[in-house]
Amino acid sequence: MNIREIELPGIGKKFEAITKNKDKIVIIIHDDGRRDIYYFDTEDYEEAIASTTFDDQEARQIAAIIGGMTYAPKALETIEMAFDDLVIEWFNVEPKAAAANQTIGELNIRQSYEVNIIAIIKRQNHKKIHTPGPETLLEEGDTVIVSGQRNQVKKIVKEVLSRRDG
Repeated sequence: MNIREIELPGIGKKFEAITKNKDKIVIIIHDDGRRDIYYFDTEDYEEAIASTTFDDQEARQIAAIIGGMTYAPKALETIEMAFDDLVIEWFNVEPKAAAANQTIGELNIRQSYEVNIIAIIKRQNHKKIHTPGPETLLEEGDTVIVSGQRNQVKKIVKEVLSRRDG
């Protein structure tokens, strides 16, 4: 597949892809998180014949489906066995979540949930923190990238990253 990446100043990035079947797809990732996807006529690459827009969460859910995180085709069974039940998921720290204004160490993430926070994207300045340490503060709205077994990732989302009522 041939993919071209184009910077769109003030908007985001544009990715043009031509597949092995000669299909042209354009994906625009807006700075606000929206994604536009355009599918072009195979006879005329200048004319989009279908399009859709996803918000950030929808785009991540679709990406997980396409990437095989929810279902792996039979041909990929050997790869899945190698990774077992390992998943990598993106979640926002919701308002009033247990994680809000706590450090990774204070939450005892690795020991209590057997998962790793492999990166954080800060809400306020979009700073990316790769392999954050135990002193890293989690704040409402931060995007947390978590890896671990599916059931443990679901548990940390429910107990730590999701809103607590009360």
